[in-house]
Amino acid sequence: MAEEQVKRRLAAIVVADVVGYSRLMEMDEVATLAVLKERRATILQPVVRAHGGRIVKVMGDGVLVEFTSAVNALSGAIELQRRMAVANASLPEARHIVLRIGINLGDVVVDGSDLYGDGINIAARLQGLAEPGAIYVSGGIRDQVKRKLTLDFADLGSKSLKNIADEVHVYRVLSEPAAAKDHAEKPGLSLPARPSIAVLPFTNLSGEAEYDVFADGLTEDLITDLSRNAGLFVIARHSSFAYKGKSLDVRLIAHELGVRYLVEGSARRAAGRVRINVQLIDAVGGDHLWAERFERNLEDIFSVQDEITDKIVEALVGRLAQSPSRNRPKSLETYDLCVRGRSLISAFNSSPEALREAEILLNQAVSIDPEYAEAFRWLAFVYWQLWAQSIEPTGENRLRALELARKAVALDDGDAASHWFIGYLLAYEKRWPESDEEFAAAFTLEPNNADALAIRSEIVAFAGRASEAIELIQRALRLNPHPAGWYYWQLGFAHYAACQYEEAVKILRMEAIYRSPSRRILAASLAQLGRKDEAMREAALFMAMTPKFTISHWAAAQPARDPETVQRFIEGYRKAGLPE
Repeated sequence: MAEEQVKRRLAAIVVADVVGYSRLMEMDEVATLAVLKERRATILQPVVRAHGGRIVKVMGDGVLVEFTSAVNALSGAIELQRRMAVANASLPEARHIVLRIGINLGDVVVDGSDLYGDGINIAARLQGLAEPGAIYVSGGIRDQVKRKLTLDFADLGSKSLKNIADEVHVYRVLSEPAAAKDHAEKPGLSLPARPSIAVLPFTNLSGEAEYDVFADGLTEDLITDLSRNAGLFVIARHSSFAYKGKSLDVRLIAHELGVRYLVEGSARRAAGRVRINVQLIDAVGGDHLWAERFERNLEDIFSVQDEITDKIVEALVGRLAQSPSRNRPKSLETYDLCVRGRSLISAFNSSPEALREAEILLNQAVSIDPEYAEAFRWLAFVYWQLWAQSIEPTGENRLRALELARKAVALDDGDAASHWFIGYLLAYEKRWPESDEEFAAAFTLEPNNADALAIRSEIVAFAGRASEAIELIQRALRLNPHPAGWYYWQLGFAHYAACQYEEAVKILRMEAIYRSPSRRILAASLAQLGRKDEAMREAALFMAMTPKFTISHWAAAQPARDPETVQRFIEGYRKAGLPE
């Protein structure tokens, strides 16, 4: 073919081959050919047609099929294997027609009705690797279908294939979708009145593990941007990331999260460029409402984030009043440092080593860009945790946290997280009116901020309004159905403040395994119920993890407006045998 006549297209290629064809022909050539002809007419052709494919050619004991969709290609291959197995049931085992199948997503060269190229060759090599009755797929196929089909995959790693220059990541399709089974019995949540949406973790297609953090950062920023819109109900980050790396049907995910719409996408970063594919899915109706590819210079990543957010909002609720623009970093280097730093921070329970590393990265970020508000906010959080976790419980760290949080708000008054965080710190300073104002500002800016609701519940409980605190944390849990563990600590705390000790015990029993503060409140709850032996056992476990704890120090440090509430906790701690 002359170069100007070459036509190419992207296609999902299925190559299937009969296992032991020579043996079958040797046993009974006429019968084998008759069965193959019958299977092609009654199984292969109807399956391919039903899934929108095209039989490119039949090659003796094999077949090459083209699909325009990776989902259709794999769905068709699965149905083909299933129907072949059903047809084999009526034959002696020695006469079974068993297929091995390989599927690849790749570029193909078109010559009339025929296809050529590495896209075909890789599918053929995958078929050659597959066990009898199995389906092997390339990484490209797996990435395209992993949230659209209820399947699990066995990761076989990167393989060197004959006459293929680069290694290919190979997956085996599992016949038993274990991940789907694990989730099948989970109850769904009712849909909110507002358009409800979850952003699933973007897939890193860069081929470099170090860019996983970059893809995660894009996902987190998109969740934050969407959460600022009062017309949407947006699932929190922690619940969205519960599905990272899992191959589940999008309808199942939406059912568990109680949302109608899902956003999913991928990011490829290389040589100063970024390619982002995004799609908005109606998980109830099964429709793709919007999909687009963005290919830009890395320096344009922030404008791409804004554009994606605008298009999703427009698709779901139309044009609404514009939110204040976010404070963006001046360089990609600063953004990378901040994303890496925040990825090390597990809210309210980071390890000392992770906090130290985050401190280094975030200090580098603010030194490069002294006007990047988010980096200052996360750095404030680091110093607060060094104080709060008694890693370095100095007054200097506490004051430094407050100073940096103030700077973050000054640099970006439109960042809800900075407002709720400084509101939290001000509560510990017992500056109640200022604290209340900051939380109010946070909820005005970002009504969907689940973390702010959860944190606010603690402040409200300490103000003597336990019922309101329970309501707040329950609202947070609806926005974050797969929350970080500290949400349950807050829920148990609120129930204790409400004198609902049995409920507090029920909530804290599991959570106490992971968090020492939960053991403290669990011990107090058990003591209030008169279960002294259990209470003292939990208190001893708590003290083993937190040997410097004293009731008097705890009482003096709490953001407590209501003395009766504090006294209720002190009473429980004393009954449990915690030190004065």
